[in-house]
Amino acid sequence: MSNVIAVILGGGRGTRLFPLTRDRAKPSVPIAGKFRLVDIPISNCLHSGMDRIYVLTQFNSVSLNRHIAQAYRFDTYRSGFVQILAAQQTLMGDEWYQGTADAVKHNQPYILNPRFPNDYVLILAGDHLYRMDYRKMLAIHTESNADITVSVIPVNKEDTSGLGILQTDTNGRITDFVEKPQTEEELHKLRVEPEVFTSRGIQPKGREFIASMGIYIFNRDVLQEVLQDESNVDFGRDIIPKRIKTRPVSAYFFDGYWEDIGTIRSFYSANIALTNTTPEFNFYDEHSPIYTNRRHLPSTKVNSSSVRSSILAEGSIIDDSELDRTIVGIRSIISNGSRVYQSVLMGADFYESEEIKSENTKAGIPNVGIGQKCLIQNAIIDKNARIGDNAVIANTKNVDNFDADNYYIRDGIVIVPKDATILPDTVI
Repeated sequence: MSNVIAVILGGGRGTRLFPLTRDRAKPSVPIAGKFRLVDIPISNCLHSGMDRIYVLTQFNSVSLNRHIAQAYRFDTYRSGFVQILAAQQTLMGDEWYQGTADAVKHNQPYILNPRFPNDYVLILAGDHLYRMDYRKMLAIHTESNADITVSVIPVNKEDTSGLGILQTDTNGRITDFVEKPQTEEELHKLRVEPEVFTSRGIQPKGREFIASMGIYIFNRDVLQEVLQDESNVDFGRDIIPKRIKTRPVSAYFFDGYWEDIGTIRSFYSANIALTNTTPEFNFYDEHSPIYTNRRHLPSTKVNSSSVRSSILAEGSIIDDSELDRTIVGIRSIISNGSRVYQSVLMGADFYESEEIKSENTKAGIPNVGIGQKCLIQNAIIDKNARIGDNAVIANTKNVDNFDADNYYIRDGIVIVPKDATILPDTVI
């Protein structure tokens, strides 16, 4: 679709996903063993026929830039691209992005480049897990003659506090919008009747609210206009609430799987849910695959091990171990006698040679991977972590939140950050 340009917002510091975002941008966080979060919206765009894509970042963008360059190479005779736009000092301003709309504003010369014949700009988040054909949303946008269309999803009351909640009229025009409502009074006026959903073929299933998914389609001239207002810093907080009062802003109703991967708990839960027999999000759809970097790694080798309801990415070696409901990332090494339950192992960026392993022994540090006779439960082990023999990583004291030099606990989940070392016999 040559008349649409897509913009994926990389987010800010990603503090709610720390320490996974300590060394990388939020869209670069690995998911499902071999993918990155940014692969989801990019794949959705490509399957929707949209191949001109910008990714906006401002923090720790090196690994994301490398991933984009390696994974998304279009041939010479196509006009499509996936390009990183990192925050920079320009004549548009020399400050960090102040919000989602401000990030787009700083990059207007690229996004609204006159040489691109795009009539519409598709704005996407870089940290959501879902599958969507954006052409259907664009059809609703054009049919309703809207200035802006917001993709929305039914949600329960307990999910409303972190989302933009809205109301629509019978024609799908948004009539009220509150970003992250906090009071019962705000919520009460935003509650909708079941008929709002059933009239669109959606079963309410007890859901009484409509939430923004952070996906927007703008008419090019409308986006250009709203970005001129200095007070418009954020799409959800500023632009949408203002625009619905004066101009048509439509809702595109979506009722598929959608998960905002914005916190450690949501990241962990989304990954573990993928190990279900029939997960709600299907990475195995051959008609709509999720694209990523082709690493040309060998197949995973499993030696005398018990593996239940787990996902094993390529290039891993599992020796005489027990795994249950676990994501095993690329190049993971799991040594003899280890037990890994309900955990996310992100794997490694490299293999260690025998010479390097010998040097590790002399230096008294474990090899990259999981050592012998370890117990890992309800944990996230980031890339290149070294877990020594007999280590126990299971939050044995049931701590909710804690910061240590080489590990963190968030919502009861132990996170061993990238490149960290857990010495042998450590108990967490």
